[in-house]
Amino acid sequence: PPTVAGRWSRLPERDTDPTRRATALADVLLERHGVVTRGAVAAEQTPGGFAAVYPVLSALEDRGATRRGYFVEGLGAAQFAVPGAVDRLRALADPTDGGRARAGPALVLAATDPANPYGAALPWPERVIDSGDGGAVSTGHRAGRKAGALVVLAAGDLVLYVERGGRTLLSFTDDSDTLVTAGKALADAVHSGALGAISVERADGGAVRSSPLRDALTAAGFRATPRGLRLRG
Repeated sequence: PPTVAGRWSRLPERDTDPTRRATALADVLLERHGVVTRGAVAAEQTPGGFAAVYPVLSALEDRGATRRGYFVEGLGAAQFAVPGAVDRLRALADPTDGGRARAGPALVLAATDPANPYGAALPWPERVIDSGDGGAVSTGHRAGRKAGALVVLAAGDLVLYVERGGRTLLSFTDDSDTLVTAGKALADAVHSGALGAISVERADGGAVRSSPLRDALTAAGFRATPRGLRLRG
């Protein structure tokens, strides 16, 4: 019938061997993340969790296909990485700054992208806002690996979290230069067509017009509207 027009191919039979399936899963995780941690496996919602792939990763280490080590500080020794990922991490490290990655352009990523370590390999940073009377309050919105949400990273650090739809932003630094860099990266993503128009109404629990983010976004080309700040492609 016309509804089945097109190209078709027969898929291979489903492999039911648990060893081969576990090995294929470990290979996918290593290829996707470079450095596989317990949190990264949990973020993938892998059946059986980290315990299901740990024996395979350990066996791959015995064969020399992976390396085990303290690649991400504070996450213990149960971390596995492909040799190429380890070499790239070492190449990016700055020995004059305690091994931190060298600064580069800010990156705009989907919050669910494996390249975003926050909420997977790393916990989301806490963001506390000064209440103005000497106290501190936490923002009502919390970052999460949600479909449609974005993160802006600079030198590996989380700078901005953009809620789905772009109306709400969370910032994770008070450094004005870093905020400007992140705002420009977000604007570049809009101008390139990677993102649609963004209308920001709230930032860090308050109106964006009264937020330090206002200056950073305005410098990146956002224009004031009755509701907040807007940027078109």
